[in-house]
Amino acid sequence: MEDVKEKGPEVELKHPIERVECRSIPNGDNGPVPTTRVYGKRWAIVFLFSAYSLSNAYQWIQYGIISNIFVKFYRVDAFAIDWLSMVYMLTYIPFIFPVTWLLDQKGLRLTALLANALNCLGTWTKVASVGPGLFWVTMMGQVASSLAQVFILGMPSRLASVWFGADEVSTACSIGVFGNQMGIAIGFLIPPILVPNVDDVEELAHHIKIMFYISAGVASVIFILVVIVFQDKPALPPTQAQAQARCIPAESYSYVASIWRLLRNKPFMLLVVSYGLNVGCFYAVSTLLNRMIIEHYPGEEVNAGRIGLTIVIAGMVGSLICGIWLDKTKTYKQTTLAVYVLSLIGMVVYASTLNLGHLWVVFVTAGVLGFFMTGYLPLGFEFAVELTYPESEGTSSGLLNCSAQIFGIIFTIGQGKIIDTWGTLAGNIFLCVFLLIGSIMTGFIKSDLRRQKANIQAAGPSISVSAVYCRLNSLHSQHAQNKHYFSFPENTAFKASKPSRISFLNLAHI
Repeated sequence: MEDVKEKGPEVELKHPIERVECRSIPNGDNGPVPTTRVYGKRWAIVFLFSAYSLSNAYQWIQYGIISNIFVKFYRVDAFAIDWLSMVYMLTYIPFIFPVTWLLDQKGLRLTALLANALNCLGTWTKVASVGPGLFWVTMMGQVASSLAQVFILGMPSRLASVWFGADEVSTACSIGVFGNQMGIAIGFLIPPILVPNVDDVEELAHHIKIMFYISAGVASVIFILVVIVFQDKPALPPTQAQAQARCIPAESYSYVASIWRLLRNKPFMLLVVSYGLNVGCFYAVSTLLNRMIIEHYPGEEVNAGRIGLTIVIAGMVGSLICGIWLDKTKTYKQTTLAVYVLSLIGMVVYASTLNLGHLWVVFVTAGVLGFFMTGYLPLGFEFAVELTYPESEGTSSGLLNCSAQIFGIIFTIGQGKIIDTWGTLAGNIFLCVFLLIGSIMTGFIKSDLRRQKANIQAAGPSISVSAVYCRLNSLHSQHAQNKHYFSFPENTAFKASKPSRISFLNLAHI
């Protein structure tokens, strides 16, 4: 500032005192921090994402929850119906890397458009698959929907970082995951109601076609809304961490190098494995829930769906509570470990009470299990972003989900075979062992919160502007007779890189 002249303990300023106002906080000696802003449209974006995530997740479980009915209708064995769910996991593994590359290079909007196009294609293909000899057609529709899922699962943490402020990202990520969970919940609830277990094949085909038409209509409406509303990113970044990420030149970013850095990040790799174990168990329980309930409670297809609904609704509440808790406390490792251990305890209780003969007990224990096991999903996403910043959120989320799909296939096939041979208790104990391993691994994760550090370092230590202003006023009165005026032009900003320094005034002299 040209109007400021340092004179030992005194400073002469030519403008009269008007007001001292802190407009921004500098980034050390590198100039002022970029302007940040959050936009109201961010809520429309995240809820629209939740809507199409819901539509896709619903299709994942719509066959499994009434598997005995589809076995009868398509005249295939139960393992073939299980593959209608497991194909969601299988397609994710080879396609996640090209899709995360596309997300990094082309952004959120193109990824959202492709996801919805594939989702619509899958739903309308299923409409044409209603016939006992058309199992292969319904499988093709499910493959298209499963490809859409690859474009969806890695987006919540990326969308939250791109659109939401530092004190909102965990809540926003929870809302994004919330849509997926709500879709699974509806997938548990609606199919048993729309498709009753009747013997007449033509009547059964009529009910199945109605179910497929409803899902196709909903997917089409959401696709139109995405085309009209969905935006890639806001004009201004919402956080200093996101502003710094935007400053990285595109030509300096290497997707392959990013993958290798993540694979060498030991805390993150521990999280990848432990996350896969937890979510893989959830996938297995969800896929095989109908078989487990029908074995102990024959003819209770509708209640099997309601139990699944209970698991997911409780998990949605858990997700939102955990997201809000993380935004308030930033205790990522402690919260993740606590929820993981409680998921293990919930699984043990669920396994030991399933065969007691009381459905209300199963509802209660399933709800407790869902609250923690499903509530863990956004915790894993957000903890991963913290451990891997400034790497792309889509890449870290993609690796987490890839792990979950691999373990989901292994656990679904393994638990299914164990249930067929030794019963449901042995199958659930099988999952408990891996949840115990995951809990121990989570305890060894080093809590290196890189994104939080980036936000704090970008802001730097602040100085009490009001205190400086009061002190300057006092000195102005004392030295008015000597013509040493401590005054600042309007909108002057104090710029401090260390607590003891201001770039144009040595506070030690005041």
